Parts: sequence; C-alpha cells; structure tokens
Amino acid sequence: MFLSIVGRSPSARRRRLTPRGWLGSLIVLGLTWASRTEARELPPLALHPKNPHYFLFRGRPTVLITSGEHYGAVLNLDFDYVRYLDTLRADGFNLTRTFSGAYVEPAGAFKIAANTLAPGTNRFLCPWARSTTPGYPLGGTKFDLTRWDPAYFGRLKEFLTQAGRRGIVVELNLFCPFYEESQWALSPQNPTNNINGLGTLARTNAYTLDRNGGLLAVQDALVRKLVTELQGFDNLYYEICNEPYFGGVTRDWQHHIAGVITSTEHSFRHHHLISQNIANGAARVQNPDPAVSIFNFHYATPPDAVRLNYNLDRVIGDNETGFRGTNNLPYRREAWEFLLAGGGLFNNLDYSFTAGHEDGAFVYPATQPGGGNPEFRRQLRVLHEFMTALNLIGLRPDISVIAGGLPPGFRARGLAQPGTAYAIYLCRMDNAAGRTPDRDGSRTTLRLTLPRGSFRAVWVNPVSGQTEEHPLAKHSGGPVSLSSPPFTEDMALRVQRTR
Repeated sequence: MFLSIVGRSPSARRRRLTPRGWLGSLIVLGLTWASRTEARELPPLALHPKNPHYFLFRGRPTVLITSGEHYGAVLNLDFDYVRYLDTLRADGFNLTRTFSGAYVEPAGAFKIAANTLAPGTNRFLCPWARSTTPGYPLGGTKFDLTRWDPAYFGRLKEFLTQAGRRGIVVELNLFCPFYEESQWALSPQNPTNNINGLGTLARTNAYTLDRNGGLLAVQDALVRKLVTELQGFDNLYYEICNEPYFGGVTRDWQHHIAGVITSTEHSFRHHHLISQNIANGAARVQNPDPAVSIFNFHYATPPDAVRLNYNLDRVIGDNETGFRGTNNLPYRREAWEFLLAGGGLFNNLDYSFTAGHEDGAFVYPATQPGGGNPEFRRQLRVLHEFMTALNLIGLRPDISVIAGGLPPGFRARGLAQPGTAYAIYLCRMDNAAGRTPDRDGSRTTLRLTLPRGSFRAVWVNPVSGQTEEHPLAKHSGGPVSLSSPPFTEDMALRVQRTR
C-alpha cells in the first residue's frame, strides 16, 4: 500500500481517494508515526501498576492475544515474516512467539507438517557465526560459539521493528530443552556441530550449572548479546526456556539465566519483562523468582493455573495450545475460559502458518498436533475485541453476580468490577462421548444480581461475533433475567454501567 501511493506521479496523487485509498493513507501515516516513535525509545511492555495481572503497553492497559506460527519466524530463512506480521495485524492480534535459534527441529518432529522450526537445508540462521569447517547436518559449515553472525541479529532486529510498527509484542524464547536425540543432533551447542572443543556432553546436561561441559559461559554470552542488542525495543519480553520441565533443565539454571538478563540490563534506561514457563496444565508456583513477571503455562485447560497463582499479582499466561485435535472449539473455549478466569496472555499455536503460507492458509493434515486456521483467528479476534472493550484495571475473577446458580449443563468463567462491570463466558459442558449436547441453537437465560443504576448488557457470540444488546435503564437493584440469543456451543455477556 505504501509503495502504491508514494510511487505515483504528483498529478496521480492529487486525485480524490476512494474509501480504500483513505484507509491506505491512514496505514501509511500510522507506519510513519511508528517509525518516528522508534527513535524515542518508548518504555517497554510492563505490568500495569494498578492491576499487574495485565500489561501496560504504549500507555494502555493490555491483554496479549494471538494465534501464531510455530516459533521459527526468525531462524527459518524461508519464512516471510513481514507477510506473517501483516496477517497478525489484520486479524487483530498483538503478540507473537519466536525462538532464538539456540534450538532447531528436524523435519517431521512431533508429526508437524511444514514445521517452521524445521528449516530446509542451508536455511537455518542462528546467533553464532559459521566456521570454515564442513559438517553441519542441516547444511553448511559448523558453528563457532565465540563469534556472532551479523545477519542473524540484523534479521532479528528487523523482525522486532516490523512487529513494533504493527503494535505486536514479541516473546523471545531464549532456550528450549532437547526432547530427543534428534533435536540435540542439530543444535549448534552440540560439540559435534561446533569447533570449540567442548568435549562429550549429554543433551540432558546442557541446561545445568554443574554438568554443562563449558556451555554455561556460551549461554551467558548469548543472553548478554541478545539483551544488549535489543535494549531499545519496547515490544519485547524474554522467556527463559520453553518447557524446562523436560530434558533435564534445572531450576537453578533458570534462576541463573534470569539473573544474567537483569544484570545485563542493570545500567540500561529501560528493563524488559521476563517470563518463566512453569508447567503443562497447571501447577502452583513455588518460591517465585522476583525477576520473573510472567508465569506461562502450556495447554492450560481448565484454567486452574490462574486460580492457583493469582495471589502472586503477576501476569499468568497460556502461551501454547495443542494436542486436542484440529477443530476450533477446544482452543476457542480454552482461550475464553483462561482469560475470563483472570489470565493476561493467550497464544494459540497455529499450524496454518508455514513458509510459503505466511498468510495462515496452509491446509494441514488431520495428524497435526494442534489447530489454527483463518476461521479460528476470526473467532479469536472476537475475544480480543471483547476484552479490549473492558476496563481491565478494575477487573478481578468473580462470578458471584450470577444469581441462583448456572443454567443446567453450563459452566462459567467471569471477571467483575463490582457495581461497574461484569464479563461472563458460558459454555456448554461436554457429555460423556466428548460431544457438545443441545446443538439446536437454543437460548438460555442468565439471572444476575445487579445494584441500582443503569447498565448496558451485550451478548456476544464467540463464533460469529454477532451481538445483541439489552439496555437496563434505571434498574432498581436486585435480580434481573437476561435471555441470550440462540447459540450452540458458547456465549459471552458483557455488562457495564452507563452514565
């Protein structure tokens, strides 16, 4: 759009713009404003000081929501990340997750078709420079862990720049355990793939403090390099390690890496948030590291991880989904329940993004370990718009506004600022066969106990985004019954006091 406008002759640019032309002009102005703000070094993403269960980003309370690719946007040279980021912005999202390049996967890992974390021959880019010694399994020469590859850092910083121009936050995941020998066989940290003479090293010892065979100094240097290079980006936070509860990663090592981040940033003007991946499902965080501001979980359904750790007053996130089939319902329900339980971050792992399909249109086989598709992203956008319409600062998990219990066959999650705003998500409970009963598009009635005043109630269909409004003018206080529009699987309700 930018090139199509500035590349025309002066006389052509003076022509009356169509509505689409005006939209293009606004996009150009927005990108120009973003480019100018880059030089001002905006404060980075932070916990909101008034409600640290949510973020503060560019002056606004923020919840981070996305359906993103499988973490290879930077390290896979075949991946067109500009097209991908354009797709995320068009879908209304503000987050993506990417791996640093300290970990890479072989083709076919975990039965993932067209895996972006599995670049083709000679298409893998990582922070370390190549040596002149041949023999790397993915093509090219081995690595020198004492030298950096300028091409990698150039691509990483341009990725962050392009994301920032589109209002997208990047989670940079620094490390990942080597689940199997097949991943370790491709790692630049494996002594067989570098020229640094580290000696024999088991993959399960790579992320320990006392059995790492000299890798700790290499990892520390990498973290310091990344943190130093990226200090000026506001749309960034660091995750220490993906799924450290596999592959021998120790807690002491994670604490050490968090310390390297904070010590490196100590003299910087701005400091970035640090995330720790705690568990699959749910767990209570024990002895939380004071340097960590985001506790991320995977496959966090039901959203018990939020309830167990809400008292920590930090963001609780669900930053990977999957292994529940390829249909949309399980992941849509996971997203709504997690955020309406008080979570502040949700990332669906979307396998429809591949190299060559950066618009998210890849049609994957039924054997894929998760979902994601354009229709699902439209549904997730409904959730993002629903959350954005709320005053996040005053909200806490609370469904006590529901009077007399839930309608039969339903469960609910909800947020409330008592007397001012309420957000409720209803979903039908599965039957024993795993199917959703009562799919005839029937209505349900929800009874709420509201204080005296005027309110605006809006039903929102999480599938279609269609809304139905119920003004409650001069409510005298007490119970009120709200009948929903017809739906088959789930429905949301937002109630806000009006002036």
